[in-house]
Amino acid sequence: MNNQGVSILVVDDEFSVRDSLYNWFKSEGYRVDTAENGMEALKKLQEGPWDIALVDIKMPGMDGMELQRHIKKIDSTIILIIITAYATVDTAVEAMKEGAYDYLSKPVDPDKLSILIRNAVNQKRLIAENIQLKQKVDELSLQDEIVGESPQIKKILEIIDTVAKTDATVMIRGESGTGKELVAQAIHGKSNRRYFPIISINCGAFPEGLLESELFGHEKGAFTGAQYKRKGKLEMANGGSLFFDEIGNIGIKMQMDLLRVIETKQFTPLGSNKVVDVDFRIIAATNSDLERKVAEKDFREDLYYRLNVFSLQIPPLRERTADIPLIARYFLEKYARSMNKDVTDISPEAMKVLIQYNWPGNIRELRNTIERALVVVGEKDRIEPEDLNLLFLAKANPPGDSLEEIERAHVQRILEQSDWNISRSAEILKIDRVTLYNKIKKYGLQR
Repeated sequence: MNNQGVSILVVDDEFSVRDSLYNWFKSEGYRVDTAENGMEALKKLQEGPWDIALVDIKMPGMDGMELQRHIKKIDSTIILIIITAYATVDTAVEAMKEGAYDYLSKPVDPDKLSILIRNAVNQKRLIAENIQLKQKVDELSLQDEIVGESPQIKKILEIIDTVAKTDATVMIRGESGTGKELVAQAIHGKSNRRYFPIISINCGAFPEGLLESELFGHEKGAFTGAQYKRKGKLEMANGGSLFFDEIGNIGIKMQMDLLRVIETKQFTPLGSNKVVDVDFRIIAATNSDLERKVAEKDFREDLYYRLNVFSLQIPPLRERTADIPLIARYFLEKYARSMNKDVTDISPEAMKVLIQYNWPGNIRELRNTIERALVVVGEKDRIEPEDLNLLFLAKANPPGDSLEEIERAHVQRILEQSDWNISRSAEILKIDRVTLYNKIKKYGLQR
């Protein structure tokens, strides 16, 4: 069994116990550290993730039972094994009630403790795998499908089938909310890389410094706040696909770094001198005019051509109104099931309102509309026009004539259209993020 990734913290006020257990587990390949009292242990627990804590009960100052309660607040997944020379039934029962994995009396047999730790680690791994599997099942059950029968969508599905069979880089273009990430997932799901992950990163959600760490990963101590090693998304996507949402938002330095990775299939994590080899397919998406950005020197021309090998344009919802009833009923069934609501239909009057609306936020806005309608529908078995009043409040009560009223309504609409993505909204409004934050505060806008 490979113990290299397993960390153990030994907490005991006796040096001989700490020293012997440290050397024993170090020889077995574990990452081990020690603490001679509760306060020192808490400090080390704050510095990074730990898998196992071996805790003595009788210690000066904070005893093992109190330390156990603090540890569970810091990280409830840490495996706690209580070790003491003062074994009683009461302390054993109390330790187990507080969440200890097991309870051993001194002197401890190292072989027996090693077996106990291996079993505990295996159990923790199984629990983690079960949690990940449940999350994956939940994601799959909630994951949207590409719904529609319009000629535009049929053409998109044909293109997805064609491009998925290749390993070409794909650029997905379209307005916010048209389903670009859904198309990326479909391309990955039909490709030869489908048994490996597709890793998504929203380039508009991170400042450049954080985006660099998010992509490349870092070593412990690489920068202030880097308390432990972290694997980046470039490495996580190895073998699969990497989806860059809103690729037009990355800065010039990051563009250069990304171009180097695309060309060499190698990168170096922050704070490391080790070169990591990677193999992934890139799928990018944007609602920006990249050609204009290239002309204005805001986007590297060489990176643009690397990413724009195959371009796919997703039409806005207003250009395929024939699909609105299908999509609306798809979301109705999905959210009615998840909310345990007996709502089975949308009235003809409500459907007419949905079809006539312009949908500046596209499918995302339609999805949110149906979800909100199911919240307010009450005991009815179908959605009526009045259930859509949250969405169409602005339309029913248009802004006044003053410049401030018009601006407030416009900023609110862009924020909702962009699902409150500040970077994207600021770009559409052609203002910086600070100005946008000031306007949100000024007008008291809320999500």
